[in-house]
Parts: sequence; C-alpha cells; structure tokens
Amino acid sequence: MNLVMIDCHDLGQHLACYGVESVSSDHLDALAADGVRFVNSFCTSPQCSPSRAALYTGRYPHNNGMFGLAHDPFSWRLNDNEIYLAEHLQNAGYETAHVGVQHVTEFTDEAVAKLGFDHVLPGYLAAEVADSAISFLEQAHEGPFFLNAGFFEPHRDHTGGYRLTPPDNEKGVDLPPYIPDTDQARMEFSELQGMIKSMDVAVGRIMDALHKLDLIDDTWVIFTTDHGLAMPRAKCTLYDPGLKTALIMHAPQLRLTGGKVIEQLISHVDMVPTLLEGLGITVPDWLQGRSYWSLLQGESDSHRDALYFEKTFHTDYEPQRAIRNDRYKLIWNAEVDITNVPADIMHSPIYPQMMDILTVTRPPFEIYDLEADPNEMTNLAEDADYQDIKDKLRQQLLVWMRDTNDPLLDGPVPSPYYARAKHQLQGKG
Repeated sequence: MNLVMIDCHDLGQHLACYGVESVSSDHLDALAADGVRFVNSFCTSPQCSPSRAALYTGRYPHNNGMFGLAHDPFSWRLNDNEIYLAEHLQNAGYETAHVGVQHVTEFTDEAVAKLGFDHVLPGYLAAEVADSAISFLEQAHEGPFFLNAGFFEPHRDHTGGYRLTPPDNEKGVDLPPYIPDTDQARMEFSELQGMIKSMDVAVGRIMDALHKLDLIDDTWVIFTTDHGLAMPRAKCTLYDPGLKTALIMHAPQLRLTGGKVIEQLISHVDMVPTLLEGLGITVPDWLQGRSYWSLLQGESDSHRDALYFEKTFHTDYEPQRAIRNDRYKLIWNAEVDITNVPADIMHSPIYPQMMDILTVTRPPFEIYDLEADPNEMTNLAEDADYQDIKDKLRQQLLVWMRDTNDPLLDGPVPSPYYARAKHQLQGKG
C-alpha cells in the first residue's frame, strides 16, 4: 500500500466541503465526496513548526522538542532521537520522497533527507509542487512508496497579503463569524480564496496522475493542514479557528471511500500511530498519539473524550495550554500578555478592525461553552455556575501535563536564541 500525504499552510477548514461555499475547492471536495472527511480534526499547536512536528512524529511539541518555529533566528529542532513518519516508513521498506514545503528543520535538502527521505524534490508554489510530485509518481517503483507533498499556499506572502495568485470571488465571499464584515475583509478573503483555488488545482493534478497511472486503488491519500487561517483570533491562538484542521482520506483498498463523515474528536498527534497500524507496521509504545484505525474500519464508534493543545513560542514567548471536550474548552495562560498576533497577520487590513478584542490582557484561565458560544467570546472562568466544570477541566489538564512531563510545570522554557545569546554574553563565541 502506497501513501501520499499532502499538507498545506494555514487553511483551517476553509473549504467548500466544510461549508464555506464561496471557496473554489472542487478537487478537494471531490476527494471528500469519494473518501472520508473528518469534521472534528484538530492540530496540537496553532503554529507551523510545532503542529507539523506533532503530526509527523506522533508526539506532542513539548516532548518532541519543537516548542516554536524551526527557521532562523528561532531555530527550534526536533530532539535527536525523534523518529519522523518518513523514517518509520523507510525502515519498513518504503521508498520515501518529499516535495515542497516543510517547516520542521532547516530549509536544505540535506536536512530534509535526514528526516527519512530518500528523495528531496524541488518545488515551492503549488504548480511546481504538483510537477515534482507527478514526476515522482511516473517513475517505476520496486516497492511501496511514501510521497509527502507540502504546499505553501494559502500562507500569506512576504507582504503579509495573499497576492501570489489572482483573487477569486466568482462564488462571492463567505466570512467566518469572528471576522468583521467590511470591504477590506471581503477583499482579503477573495485573495485568500484565490490561493486556496491554486492549491486545490494542484491537488487535482496529483489525483489525476494517480488515476492515470493506475495507482489510485493501491494508494492511501491524505490531505490536511497545519492549523487555522492566518487571521486575527485564528492562527497562533488556542481558539477553535486556530486549531481546527481539514482532514480528508481516500483509500479504496482500505475501505476509506464513499463520502463517510467522522465526527469524533481527532488530534494530529494521532496520525502516525493510525498510519502505522493501517499499513501493518508495528506501532511503537512510546508514541503519544492514539490510533483511530478501528474507528476508520467501523470497529469502534469512539476515540477521545478530550483533546489537549499547547503554545509555547511563536516569534515570542507565549506559554499556554488547553483542554477541549465536546462541550467545553479551558485555556490556561501561564504569563500575563495580550493576544500575540504574528507579524504577517498584523499587516492585514482586518487586524486594526479587531484591535478592541486583541489588546485585552489575558486572565489566567479562560473557559468557553462551545455549544452556547461557538465563537468563544464569553469567558466563563469566573462565573459561579461553571466552577465545577472549570475545576474538572483544570485537573484533567494538569494530569496530562504531568503525565507528559511538560517542562512548563517547572518554570519558563528557555529558547535556542536565549542559549546563543547567553553563550555570547559569556564570551564563548
């Protein structure tokens, strides 16, 4: 059984098949209609590197070493003993290839190869990634292969906008409920829709190649994203718009077809054990994710009672942990701060329009009733009627942090930048 795993930046669930009808995502919609779509898929961390590290190692960011961004000057890295999904598959006899974006190590072919890839192929923008992916698929393969394709789109460009592709407002513009309905917001979301359309077309090309090469029946195709949209109160926050992710699978040989919809809570940290079990590869007991293979096969109708989330660093230190179940979410803010908005989002014309809710100092705890308040606007942490719920969630979160040896329980977490700066202060280089 081959594996093709496609990921993209900053998408959340902003696709037509997830109810955003103004988005032109025909190819991903078709994949969902013929495959399996996950309604309640969440990342572990709402920033690029920590989220991807958990997705591809099956371990939480505070355990795999990826507390923050991998690129310079932040320079977070996976622990030396971490095993990436590609290495698991390589050890099992798979031919492994990566094309396009990754964000868990240095941006060099040598660094990517060390993650377990036999081939590191060129590509950055969607069309280039599709070209390289198709070229790899067209080659003769003696055994099973793993193709990992990463799309830059729909990440904001270097100006903080979405100007790498033409805007797309052919079907209008649907705004999320947490975004103010203004002309500036509608223009920016039309530009976002253009980048999503470009990525979707590239996914369609890869799927067409799998069909034309008669590989589709023997290939497990997965599409997902690292975290939510690069918008205020989404990316880099522990609110649902920052954490919810599109997740679509298709594999005829594994009975992952038919437009099935899975509503159970799923975490990105569960991906690696699920893939290994589904592919018949031994699942190491030190993985922290829980396989949902039995859920996929219809042998179980339950998976997790709660999910856990974390943020420690993005560009700045912002330590937060959270727990979410089907009804409630509790966020613990470990430092006094306002919402830390990434620099690219600060360039958005939407950002100034939301300053009133982004510049409020965070309390130690936030608790939200997700049924009554799905946009997480009313903090119930001090409401007398919710103290029992707050205490139960607080205890569950604390147990998880202890069980996973979260270093935040022992005090502030130092960064690689701090270590280098201290080294230089001491005159050691």
